[in-house]
Amino acid sequence: MDKTLLLADILTALASAQTQAINAAAEAHQTATHAENVAENKYDTLGLEAAYLAHGQSQRVLACSAELKAFENLLPTPWSANDGIDLGALICLEAANVAPRWLYLGPGAGGLRVAFGNTEVVVVTPAAPLGKQLLGRYLGDDISLNLASTQQNYVIAQLL
Repeated sequence: MDKTLLLADILTALASAQTQAINAAAEAHQTATHAENVAENKYDTLGLEAAYLAHGQSQRVLACSAELKAFENLLPTPWSANDGIDLGALICLEAANVAPRWLYLGPGAGGLRVAFGNTEVVVVTPAAPLGKQLLGRYLGDDISLNLASTQQNYVIAQLL
């Protein structure tokens, strides 16, 4: 896998999410300031609710911008066998009777799924339990995950 191309796909997905957040914030702001949403009495809270939504959407725009900037600052450097896992690592976890899982350890956007060719890559952050387990690990190390009350053991099969 080419990490440079993967990072470009992640940036595209984050830019798309930012655009959607900007559009949602604009629509929420428009709703909050529309003349029809002016309160007619103290029980009429539609305008207030719309203002809260507009504020939340604005916060989402800021979060998207911060995630995009953090990924733009990443350099897709190759990993050697002597390097432990750190930000920017592309990791393949393998286990018996389970399809391999590809993960990208990123500075944000945890849970983002990117289709890369025929492979799905999931972004994991160092703050996530899995990210904490992966930090500093090496090729061939074992990882244990509790998924749906079942413990699954994985091995770090590839590290790019």
